[in-house]
Amino acid sequence: MLSLKGDNIYLRAIESKDLDFLYELENDTNLWEISGTVAPYSRQVLSLYLDNAHRDIYDVKQLRLCICNIKTDKVLGLIDLFDFDPKNNRAGVGIVVLKDVDKNKGIGFESLELLCNYTKNVLGLKQLYANVLENNTASIHLFKKLGFERVGVKKDWIYSNGAYKNEILFQKINT
Repeated sequence: MLSLKGDNIYLRAIESKDLDFLYELENDTNLWEISGTVAPYSRQVLSLYLDNAHRDIYDVKQLRLCICNIKTDKVLGLIDLFDFDPKNNRAGVGIVVLKDVDKNKGIGFESLELLCNYTKNVLGLKQLYANVLENNTASIHLFKKLGFERVGVKKDWIYSNGAYKNEILFQKINT
């Protein structure tokens, strides 16, 4: 039986009660570089998003799950599937743990491992991919640790703070 529950975290669908967390995360300018955000989100816009978050992955081609602490039920971050392509059995994956105090504790590893199992065993995906900035050593380490391979570099892909940055493309093929 597949579970979205690990030893320390569990993944669940995003809910209306997550509005404050989503507002904080989406308006954290430190994350805009990787999310492509260029302007703040209002609570109203995010509330409308949450009203539609229940829609099926086959309909909206994406899935956003909350990463929650098993003991406290506190939301620690989000893990996303995007560019879901059921015809070719692939999707992109993104992950963010919001607070520095929660980073480097295995939360990302456990979350990504659960998601990889879900995409293989429930959605039947053949492959996942991730885009990681070249200077994000923690994410590079995370994806490599879970069997993602570096398959390319998008040169000068992200323009941020007056400079261009390379983005690495990682891919995991399920066998």
